[in-house]
This record gives sequence, structure tokens and C-alpha cells, in this order.
Amino acid sequence: MATLAATLATSFVNGPVATAAPTSTTGQPGAADRAASVSSDAGSRERAFAAASAEFGVPQAVLEAVSYAQTRWDFHPGHSTTGGYGPMHLVDAALASPSEARGLGGPAMTAGQPMPAVDTLGRAAVLLGVSKDALRTDETANIRGGAALLAADQRRLGHPTGVKTDPGVWFAAVAAASGTIEADAAESFADDAFSVLATGAARQTVDGKSVSLLPTRAAPQRSQITGLRLAKKAKNGPLDCPKSLDCDWIPAPYEQTGPDPGDYGNHDIARRPRAPKLTNIVIHNTEASYDTTLGLVTDPTYLAWNYTLRSSDGHVAQHLAPQDIGWHAGNWYINMHSIGVEHEGYAATGALWFSEPMYRSSARLVKYLAKKYDIPLDRQHIFGHDQVPGVAPANVAGMHWDPGPYWNWEHYFDLLGASQRHTSKADKRATDLVRILPRYDRNKPLVTGCETVSSPCASLGTNFVYLRTDASATAPLVNDVGIKPDGSPATTGVSDIGARAQSGLEFAVAERRGDWTAIWFNGVKAWFFNPRSDPTALPVKGRYVVPKAGLESVPVYGRAYPEASAYPATIPAEALAPLQYTFAPGQRYAVADLTVPTDYYRAKTFSTATPGDHVDIVGTDRYYQISLGHRFAFVRAADVDVVRGR
Repeated sequence: MATLAATLATSFVNGPVATAAPTSTTGQPGAADRAASVSSDAGSRERAFAAASAEFGVPQAVLEAVSYAQTRWDFHPGHSTTGGYGPMHLVDAALASPSEARGLGGPAMTAGQPMPAVDTLGRAAVLLGVSKDALRTDETANIRGGAALLAADQRRLGHPTGVKTDPGVWFAAVAAASGTIEADAAESFADDAFSVLATGAARQTVDGKSVSLLPTRAAPQRSQITGLRLAKKAKNGPLDCPKSLDCDWIPAPYEQTGPDPGDYGNHDIARRPRAPKLTNIVIHNTEASYDTTLGLVTDPTYLAWNYTLRSSDGHVAQHLAPQDIGWHAGNWYINMHSIGVEHEGYAATGALWFSEPMYRSSARLVKYLAKKYDIPLDRQHIFGHDQVPGVAPANVAGMHWDPGPYWNWEHYFDLLGASQRHTSKADKRATDLVRILPRYDRNKPLVTGCETVSSPCASLGTNFVYLRTDASATAPLVNDVGIKPDGSPATTGVSDIGARAQSGLEFAVAERRGDWTAIWFNGVKAWFFNPRSDPTALPVKGRYVVPKAGLESVPVYGRAYPEASAYPATIPAEALAPLQYTFAPGQRYAVADLTVPTDYYRAKTFSTATPGDHVDIVGTDRYYQISLGHRFAFVRAADVDVVRGR
């Protein structure tokens, strides 16, 4: 997203330097806070669910399923993007106002249909006769509040209560717990909760509480939902969404904005997936409220992407027909071949965490799109804006870093049905390649700059491991020459991706030493803590590339454009400058894709009838996508040999 993210990227990447050495031998700064953030009473949340169930006559399985569908039973510090607190996500309506939640002041833009906040925190406080602050900070009060709301809604709807009532008769009350006023979104939330009921769940929460839910048979009484009298919106526009998802069409404009043929916005007309081919899905976050975001995407002088998801309930707005190209990734080659999905949220502010309903809606959408357009469900083809390379050396430092360190890639891929932890027997014996998987919920390294430039961020789960110049927790973080050309180390700043290997990405092993593993990363050997007793990466089978014999180095690129001879005489060839990273003999990099398209879609004018415009120029020079660093890159097939890893 090109709003607050750009400002934050400049201030943080060039901001704090790596500070004192970590207090733990894990090599993850601040890893010692894990124990401090975990209560010694791991069973207190499970007992709170049981007690609230008995007190208010709500089946414990229903109460736990609602909480799981809202927060996965987590009690995050602070409130969510939409002003929700605690494991029951009780929403403070005052904070649910977008400008208040972010602390920006001023009214939100009103493009589209803003959703009024349902003050579940206030309702629960009245029902229990307790303060709102108690509901915000105390797990027992918060869970009691959620149970009281469920029971009150169940009685209001005229349905029976009691711990032994059939869970299926709670369908409408569960839908009401979503807090939405839209029928499709409420029904989708209830479906998620009943799905959890059916499968069961068990996990340790981010704050160290153990909760489990046994699989529970239930026949949801879906017809109950009419009793909620929620708004039912008619489907509109050329929607490309699964039928089960709450989607609407809020189109991005395609308009001429000036007298010159090149004065237009805010996207390009194309014929995808026929030309160019669709190969990727890019995950973004908005750095703005949902309503402000809709105001941006409907502005012909701004830029467009394909979808926006609302945090409060996972509602999806589609802006572009699938054949057209959004301007979302900061790299035209990636734009050509990708679908851009924006998520309401703030990358730098961990307390404003991404919501579970939004994760679930996003996973439904992305799984549908991946199947329809034959996009692999892996981290090489479904990636963050932070992994997109700059198109040329001058562009690298300014590239965006959303969705940031707090996006839970491992959970997201579980929802996609493509777990990053599913490996074969052959994978377990592999030695040449690793997949980074640090267990998000308990991976809490020091991150700084979320509120002020040098202050520590809240101790939250993150999606990366830090990379160091040597196998030591006191060694400096590695340098990313694209971000810091002076050679100085990367920092712990929230936006500084220079020394971070992200969850789900695969890298070529350079060396092993005790509990430490080195990988090749942006031209350097980079070490991360990876003990056998608690690994932060898994061995995987795959391929890697090495320089062809005789080459002093291999150029790496931010795009896979055709050779000059592929362009018609009437169309000037696009320049292709190598990036500033060194791929020298002795190094090797994991292959992400051996079949990337070599093409350039020329779209320079508003009119699709302009001769030599809106055409896809296809080359014969082949490229491979490689896992170079935090961002991927491309190499020419003619420059490298592909090796099957052991």
C-alpha cells in the first residue's frame, strides 16, 4: 500500500541501529521475554471457558468455537484494528471508528458502505455490571462477557439456553457474535465457528495458555439467521469470488485524467490470464482504515489493486476484473502477473493485529483464485509486498515492506490447506535446502520502532528469524547492500527487512556449526539460530542454482523482461539493469520457479486502440526465480546451472 507505509519505510529502515546483544543464546534478540510473557497458569483460560459456560448456560464447545473463530483464543496486548479486546474480541465502538483506532484524528473517508460498529464491549459491561476496563484486561471477565452476549442473543431470538443444549440451535446467536450487520458476513463467521466445532482444535496461545476443543457433532440450524434481520446485499458487478464469501463490487475507475494519451488511471486494461499469464498473488496491508482505502482505490488519480478485505468481519470488496492489471506491487513485471489483495491493518503496529475473520476470508479467496488460475499454493507464488524486488538498483531501498513481521504466514497457509510443516521422508533427510519456520506464536525477537523510532515494540509473535554475520548471538546483523549501501548492519527496526529470513521461504544452506545454520542471503553467508531441540527451519528437497563455470558473477534482476530482439521495430526495448547484489562462484540459491514467463506487457496510453500498445511482447530468453534474500530475484537460465539438492 502506498500511503503510510512509504513514510514508515523511510523513517525506520534508515533509523535505529542494532542495539545491545540479546539476553539469550537463541540468537533472537529479546527471546528471553518468552517466559516473562507466559503465565505460569496455562490452564486458566480453559477453566474460564468452563465457568462462563456454566454461569450463562452456553455450551462450552460453542463458546470456545466462537472465541477461536474470533481470535484463536489469544489475548493480545491492546486492541485489534477494529477495536476488539481479548479472546472474545469485545469491540469498543469508540475505537472501532477508524480514525480513533489509529489515533490519526479527523473523519474517515466515506467511499463505499462503512459498517457501523457494534459496541459489544459496552453491551457486555452492562450485562455483567462490570467496568469496560475489566473486560479489556481480565481474561475471566472478557470470556464471561462473551458468554453473556451469546446467552442474551439466544434468549432474544427465542431459542433455548443451557450447557447441554444442542450446539446447532445456537447458529443465529453465533452469527450475531460476529458483530457485523451484513447477513453474508455473519453467516460466514458462523460457518467458521461451526467448522471449528466439527474438527476440534488445540493450541497454546500467544500468551501461553493451553486450550483444547474436542470435535463436536452439530447440525447448524441455518434458517435461524433470518431472525437477526441483517442486511442482505445483492451481488453486483463481475465478481470473481467463491460463492461462500461475502463479496461486493466497488470498481476502480479507468479514466483519462489529462490531455496527453498517457494521462490516465488507475490501472491498465489487459486480457489476463491469456496475456499476460497470472502466476502470483501478492498479500498487502492497507496502512489505512477500510473506508479510507476504498476512497483511494476509487480515485482515478491514485492506483488500484484487485481486492480489499475488511478487518472487522472479513468482508471482501473487489475492484478490478481479473483480466485487468492493478498498480499495486511497485514492480510492473510483478503487476503484470499478479493479483493484489489488500488487508485492512497496520504493519508497524503489532497491537492492531490482523483479525481471524479476515485471515479466514482471505484464505478462502486466495485458495479459490489459486485453483482457478493454476497458481501454486506455496510461498514462492503467494507472497508479501515485502518480497517483491525493485526493478532497478535505485528502486530497492524504497520498496514496501508490508504486510510486515506480524503477518502469520504459517497460520495463513494452514487455512489455505497447504501447511508449511508437511514434509516427506525425503525432505527430512535433505541437507542442502531449508525452509524457515520459527513457530510464530512463540517467536518473539526484539523489534523496535512501532510507536517511536527507537522504542521496543510489544512482545508479539513474528514471522522471521534474524540473520547474523557469524554463528553467535552477539554477532552483528548482516548487511543488505540494497538498503544500506554503506555496508552498515541491518537493524531491529520494524520495517528493516535487511537481515530477516521469513517464514515459509526456502534457502540454500552454506554451512552448519553447532546449533547455528548459515544460508546464502543477498550475496553473503548469513547465520541463524537453529537448534536440533527446537528447530527454526526444516530440511526440504528441491533445486538450487550455481554460476556456470567460468563466470566471475551472475547478474540478478528484479524482472524477467524479453531480450531486445524480441521487441517489434516500432516498440523500444525496455532496459534491464541488474540489481546491486553479488551472486559469485561458491554461492548457491534455492530455486523458486523454473518456468517464469519472459515477457513485457506494454500499456502506455489510455486507449486500447493505440497502435503498438496494450500488447504482450514475449521473449525466448529464459529466467529462473530464486530465493535471493528477503526479496526474491530472477537470473538468466544461460548464466546458471540447476542442481538437484541432496
